[in-house]
Formats: sequence, structure tokens, C-alpha cells
Amino acid sequence: MPAGRGPRIAVTGASGFVGGAVCRAAVARGWTVSAFGRRPRVDGGHVGGAPYTSWDLLGAPYAPRGLPGAPEPGEVDVVIHCAGSVTDWGPPSDIWAANVDGTRNAAAAFPGARFVHVSTASVYDPFRPTVMAAEDAAPAGRYANAYGASKAAAEGCLERAVILRPHAVYGRGDTTLLPRVLGAVRGRRLLAVGDGRQRISLTSVDNLVQACLLAAEGQVDHGVFNVTDAEPVVLDDALRAILRERGVDAEPRYLPLGLVDPLAAVAESAYRLLRRPHPPRLTRYAAGHLAVERTLDITAARTRLGYRPSGTSFEGSADW
Repeated sequence: MPAGRGPRIAVTGASGFVGGAVCRAAVARGWTVSAFGRRPRVDGGHVGGAPYTSWDLLGAPYAPRGLPGAPEPGEVDVVIHCAGSVTDWGPPSDIWAANVDGTRNAAAAFPGARFVHVSTASVYDPFRPTVMAAEDAAPAGRYANAYGASKAAAEGCLERAVILRPHAVYGRGDTTLLPRVLGAVRGRRLLAVGDGRQRISLTSVDNLVQACLLAAEGQVDHGVFNVTDAEPVVLDDALRAILRERGVDAEPRYLPLGLVDPLAAVAESAYRLLRRPHPPRLTRYAAGHLAVERTLDITAARTRLGYRPSGTSFEGSADW
């Protein structure tokens, strides 16, 4: 990349939660940022000051002449790939296309650029606890759904990339974790699975953005890195902190996975039969995912990327 200034970066999935946060942070550093997303347009035509271009990764190959304002491939030093399916619900073929074909097409569009791929901790074995897992513990031999399997396959299709594996990303603009937690409140009870004492690694969006920018500007041009908050937390402590910060008068109540799993299976079958576009409030994947320990070792990110994460905090989440 050119000396004397920050990298010129392209961010896919820029109209989404993580991609938008990456754009805003990179622009704040004075970097040259091009924002891409599937949405036809965004307010003001930019994301945090980064000019926005509508580009469907599953459509025609990247052709900047047909995309007003889009950079030529040689004008991009780093691609930060945040696009993809983030749901465990929907047609498997759609999830595979978004995560595997979309990743392959994003990398092919900028062949000379460093590629930073935002993956997920769902590439680890979902059928047993994840206990301070190091990066070589994935991929797993089997997955519970197309999401984990497709994200693992997306990692495998990249010849040379920096791969980041966050877990349960939360923060301002969160569209998944906090809504799912708050959606489990029934009256004065927050229904959860397990016993509440299981440890989990969470990833604030600010910590994930830090890792993305370190990967973009650093000396490491390939490798796999877990990216989480500074230390794991106890699930019950995290849930109570969310409820307190959001001003919700409820107490966590825990149900055994053996009871919840068959109920979730029935709900999934009913939703599929009725062709509901959105998942039920509880899926087997969601139930099993946090019913046991899910913690990651972030030593590699600390030592090789210079990653310095903050601790888990939901302070100010009433405004998220």
C-alpha cells in the first residue's frame, strides 16, 4: 500500500451492522474508504462519510465502469469483507450462496488487495462445548445447520487472507444478539437455556472493528484469529447486565436443554410448514449454542495483530 497514509479500503456489507461500523471507524482515521452493499441506496449516499455503491456479490462480476463512483481494482489496498448471511434460518442454498459464493466473488474482484474476512466462531464444533478453543480447532467434522457449514467453507475457499472469528457480536446497531435476548422476555422472566453458570466469550462491535483495522494496516497478510472481548463472562452475569442497562424488570430463568430442544424442533417444523420468512423466537441452534460453554483463546490476535480488546460491557445499551 502507498507509504505515508492509511490504506485504501473497500468494505463489503457496509449497509449492515459490522460493515457500517468498520466504515465509520476507518473514515474517522482519515483512510480512503469505499462502501459496498446490496441495498439500492443508503441515506445521504454514504456510510459514515464513505461513498456508497450498491453491488450484489451474487450478481454480475465486479465492473467499476458500471458502478458509479466505484474504485478500480488497483485502487484498493485492502478488502474488509463483512457481507454474508448471519442467520441460522432460511433456505440452505441461499445461505451457502451468500457466504461461499459471495466471499469468493469479493476476493476475485480485487485480486491484488489484502483480504480481511469476517468469519464466525460458529465454525467450531456446535455439538460439544467450546472451551478456550484455539484457531486450529476448526473446521469441525459436522455442523448443525448451513450457517456454520457455509462459513467454514467460505474460509476454505480463500487462498490467502486474514480471517477473523468473532463470537456473538453486540453493540450499537446490533440486529441479532440483544434483540434475541430481549425477545426471550416473558413478563418478568427472561427464559434462557442451561444453568446460567456457563462461560461465554462475547465480542463488542468496537473490538471487532479494532481487529479489522489492525488486520488492514498491519504486517500480517494471512492467518486465522479469534476475536472476542478481553475475558469470557458468565452467562447469567451478562444477561442480568443487559436487563439492568435496558431497564427491563425481569429475572433470568433457566430451562434444561433436554426440555427446550424438542420444543424448538416443533416450532421450527411449524414455521417451515407455514413458510414463515422469519425464524421462531427459539431455534435448536440458538438453544444449544449458549447452553454450554463457548469460549475462545485470543492469544494469537493479541500477539500477532497487536489486538488490545476492552472487556464486555453493556453500558449505554439503552440507546443502542
